Amino acid sequence: MDLFRTKSIEALLKGAERHALKKTLGALDLVLLGIGCIIGTGIFVLTGVAAAKYAGPGVTLSFILSGLACAFAAMAYAELAAMIPAAGSAYTFAYASIGRVGAFAVGWALICEYTVGAAAVAAGWSGYAVGLLKTVGIDLPRAWTAVPADGGIINLPAVLIVSVLTYLLVLGSKESAKFNRYLVFVKLACVALFLVLATPHVSPSNWQPFLPFGLSGVATGAAIVFFAYVGFDAVSTAAEECKNPNRDIPIGIVGSLVVCTLLYIVVAAVLTGVVPYSSLNNSEPVAFALRSIGLNFGSALVAVGAICGITTVLLVMMYGQTRVALAMSRDGMIPKALVKIHPEYGTPDKITIGTGIVVSILSGLLPINVIAELCNMGTLFAFCVVSIGVMVLRKRQPHVARPFRCPWVNVVAPLAVLFCGFLIFQLPGNTLLFFAIWYVIGMFVYFGYSRHSIRLLEEAESML
Repeated sequence: MDLFRTKSIEALLKGAERHALKKTLGALDLVLLGIGCIIGTGIFVLTGVAAAKYAGPGVTLSFILSGLACAFAAMAYAELAAMIPAAGSAYTFAYASIGRVGAFAVGWALICEYTVGAAAVAAGWSGYAVGLLKTVGIDLPRAWTAVPADGGIINLPAVLIVSVLTYLLVLGSKESAKFNRYLVFVKLACVALFLVLATPHVSPSNWQPFLPFGLSGVATGAAIVFFAYVGFDAVSTAAEECKNPNRDIPIGIVGSLVVCTLLYIVVAAVLTGVVPYSSLNNSEPVAFALRSIGLNFGSALVAVGAICGITTVLLVMMYGQTRVALAMSRDGMIPKALVKIHPEYGTPDKITIGTGIVVSILSGLLPINVIAELCNMGTLFAFCVVSIGVMVLRKRQPHVARPFRCPWVNVVAPLAVLFCGFLIFQLPGNTLLFFAIWYVIGMFVYFGYSRHSIRLLEEAESML
């Protein structure tokens, strides 16, 4: 029965105190952290593709539906993160609510999500950077910009950006947050400039018909654009480094989600109003729209915005991975030696460097386009578990202080599970198969190492 044994909130917080991270982040840092991870190429690419293939101008409704699904999960995240301000996000929440094996399953899913996702993002960053350099006359050799499966030796730009961000993360969350802040402002400026330039050219006739694929197209579009929102959950991984987590974490989660949802809706409306939705099925719909109205520098504008956007997404995904691994190592799920905090920088330097090495290898040598979408499964699974967890803790520990309370929890949390469960089954069959294999491997790790390690750790702690 130890498989379902939960860990008390007091024990989780005590574990965090023993390996304390520096508290350097405020509410604004967390909002920008969320925006940094949510707004990437999705706003420059996915919006147009979803409009052309699935929802037409009704893609604005698709973003509203997806934003609503995320909002349900965000309320659950906000309550638990303020209640349990420790690193680990959904893994930590699962340990407190549904038990040990469930926590391991969530942590195992998040490791896949953040690692594979970061590698895919690094490869995407390389593609945009190489393309931008080419527009200014610098043509890098394919041997050093492509993986072996694509005819190259190594994707060196991807390895370099991962190395730079790993170094920043080792230096500290304050330095990383400052770097993220600058890039977020740059990409938001690019989005704002697009809206300023394109809005005067909107023609309402392009919004007719508004629902060319019907309501089913809007629903399918919502499942597609949902993945543009993946990332707000990374805010909760920073709970332990907040100056005032009880107040700042809910602000960071909800604030970043609201800002990004509004931006997605406005960009989608302007984009489909400037050009016919059917012409947006290409890899650069925003640049295409700007060129169609005579603004030929659009591709450069989008490239700069996309590079800044992808950089912040990569930074936050690697940050989230290190904090989840830190929480798991504290509990004995993975080797305890990884817990070491750097005495000067106050960061988990071993985990951070190890994450950087793995992501560099994946992005530099492997063709990851096939498995890039697989990281989304981990996010949806985590959303479901967190939403269940908030209901479980309301029943089991009703008197625990909750600085933020999920409104109408008995309605909001089940809706989050239903929405996310529906989206899981919209994923391709090979995605579900991969995750089944991933979890089989995870169970071997748990029963072969973690279960014994946890028992030894508890025995040692009981003797203190």
